[in-house]
Parts: sequence; structure tokens; C-alpha cells
Amino acid sequence: MGDTIRIGTRRSQLALWQAEHVAQLLRQKGVQAELVAIETKGDKILDRSLSKIGSKGVFTEELEAMLRSGDIHLAVHSAKDVPSTLPDDLELIAFSERETAYDVLVSRQKNLSLQTPLRVGTSSTRRRALIRRFFPHWEVVDIRGNLQTRLRKMDEGVCDALLLAYAGVHRMGYDTLIVHRFDLETFTPPVGQGALAIEAHKELAPALRQGQS
Repeated sequence: MGDTIRIGTRRSQLALWQAEHVAQLLRQKGVQAELVAIETKGDKILDRSLSKIGSKGVFTEELEAMLRSGDIHLAVHSAKDVPSTLPDDLELIAFSERETAYDVLVSRQKNLSLQTPLRVGTSSTRRRALIRRFFPHWEVVDIRGNLQTRLRKMDEGVCDALLLAYAGVHRMGYDTLIVHRFDLETFTPPVGQGALAIEAHKELAPALRQGQS
């Protein structure tokens, strides 16, 4: 395997932060680690909803191919992006400590009222359904892209606010833009939101575990 563990990640600022977090944890244990960043299918195709281009696997398939080829030893994913069924030759070998899992409303406008009509940006089918249930007076604006891209579109006037996961907003340092935190019991987050999933090839996973013991 060599002396350095190569960690595959998407190229967005949030994904790089998450992969670097895992790399730092490894380095604290005396293991050398480096990042290998790529753009996935889900990062490149921004003019269609995720459900129309293949759902969750669009963020993981290219990284999984690199695990098979040996170009990387580990892939770091947002756990919520990992499909419920993995290929037979791959497995999840670790999860990070989970960040607070709730969704938040983010805006430059500090005095927004949830009871007034708003144009809210999201690309999530789950969030659309929850908006229809709890905030039917809101207009949903389809916005995809990384966090910085979404914020830029909001600043350009595409929407009044964005509906996002707290974990990503917090990790990127945008806490001051949060205007509302949604209750976990009613505004239910997806499985794994806030946690990182570490994926490896099954032939390599035992060696990785042994090296960390």
C-alpha cells in the first residue's frame, strides 16, 4: 500500500474540508495521508435534479472506481450521499462523529418571518415535501451546486433564502447566516446527515484496520 494513504474526495470546499478532517485524524495516529480530489458526475451536471441524473450514486461512483483501480485507498463521503446498497467489493469501514443533524434556513436577510411568502432554494426532494407540508406559502426554487455556488445564486436574487444542512454551513463558517433552525422531530433530516462515511475496497480494508490498531 505504500507509506501514504491516499484519500479520495470531491473537489468542493466542503468535501475537501471533510477529507482533510479525516486526514488530520490519521496524522494524529502517525499515519501519513494525502488528498486526491476529483469532480464527480453530480458535481458536473447542475442543470437537472439529482433524481433525474441517478440520485445518490452520482457523488460516489467515480470515487468507487478509483478504489477499485488502487488510485486511492479511502474515499470520504457525506454519509447522506452514500447509496443504501454498496457494491459487493466495497465496504464502509468507519464513520466520523456526527455533527448536529438538523436543517437550517440561511439568508442575508436577518428579519425573515417564516409566516411570510419566501422563495427558498433547495434541490432536495425531501426538503420540497417538507416545505409543502409545513410551509405551503413558500415558493421552492430549484438550486444545485456546492455551498458557495448556492450562496452566490442567493446573493444574485434567485431566492430569498436557502434550506441547507447545518453541518455543512457550520463547517464552512457561515453560522452568522442562519436565520432559523428546524426541529428534528418534525423537519426530519436524511439518514447520516452530519456524519462522514469512509469507504474502502474489501481487499484493502483489513490492512487498513490492522494499521490503525
